[in-house]
Amino acid sequence: MRIENLKAKMARENLESFLITDMKNIYYLTGFSGTAGTIFLTKNRNIFMTDSRYSAMAKEIISGFEIIETRDALAQLPEIIAHENLKTVAFEETVDYAFFKQLSTIVRNIEIFSTSNFLMEFRQIKDEDEIRNIRKACEITDKAFLDVLKFIEPGREEIEIANFLDFKMREFGASGTSFDTIVASGKRSSLPHGVASHKVIEFGDTITMDFGCFYEHYASDMTRTIFVGEANPKIAEIYHVVREANQKLIDKAQAGLTYADFDKIPRDVIEQAGFGKYFTHGIGHGVGLDIHEIPYFGQKMTEKLQTNMLVTDEPGIYLPDLGGVRIEDDLLITENGCEVLTQAPKELIVI
Repeated sequence: MRIENLKAKMARENLESFLITDMKNIYYLTGFSGTAGTIFLTKNRNIFMTDSRYSAMAKEIISGFEIIETRDALAQLPEIIAHENLKTVAFEETVDYAFFKQLSTIVRNIEIFSTSNFLMEFRQIKDEDEIRNIRKACEITDKAFLDVLKFIEPGREEIEIANFLDFKMREFGASGTSFDTIVASGKRSSLPHGVASHKVIEFGDTITMDFGCFYEHYASDMTRTIFVGEANPKIAEIYHVVREANQKLIDKAQAGLTYADFDKIPRDVIEQAGFGKYFTHGIGHGVGLDIHEIPYFGQKMTEKLQTNMLVTDEPGIYLPDLGGVRIEDDLLITENGCEVLTQAPKELIVI
């Protein structure tokens, strides 16, 4: 069904052919999870190309495609283009410049052009299998958080905490982390994406942990902020503001809400509390096969949330030279509201 939907869109938008090299998109369309693959679609043909390492796997897994074994997929294009009498070739905008130069050299006298989120528009709406896998990834993340609360203590380094979280997520069934785990403590918690360092945890530290995992190719993404020994009164104040902003969006998020309102609802809470200039990033993003994918949100965007989108809700306040707080959940958008898939506790935690 996915390939049929994509080819129907190609017909509507008069794309004669479409070259797909992003491995996440290839997995989405075929179920193929090797490291080398190329799809070339025309009106009459669905072609999948891979090398000898994966050709047997491809023939077993992929249906509805011609399988071509080759070490140089682009070299196959001139013959296919001539056979299909193609005048244009569309490709994904995410390719690098070296690929573009190679394609331009091989495909001569043919118009080539990039597409923007052509396939991602389908990926942003999750089906039952995708939701089940993301739900499981979130459960793994929740369990890792509960375990790390017992591990954190003064004297440990941020990198030790990050490694503990990574190991626990794998122990609970993850295939790997969905991004480099962020652990930022003390004044470093004012860095929205502070890479885990050798800084030693101290009594009175604020610790922000942003982490997630892959389960069956699908990602989770969660942030929690906790305190060691005691909470700095100012950081405790912003903690409650951030949590209110996070919850306000949960209460209002549903299909039909504009992207601008999705951003505005929690931002208004933070601004009304007097911390607007310290909320320095977007409110969230889509999650799926990639940790960051559409939709993204902005204050002037008129697009609307749709049922079965999976998006993050991650307000934060970051006070320079003092510390910061972020709370992030993964939300499944429904017709009449949303379901919070990340269930780890969000009350102010002092360990």
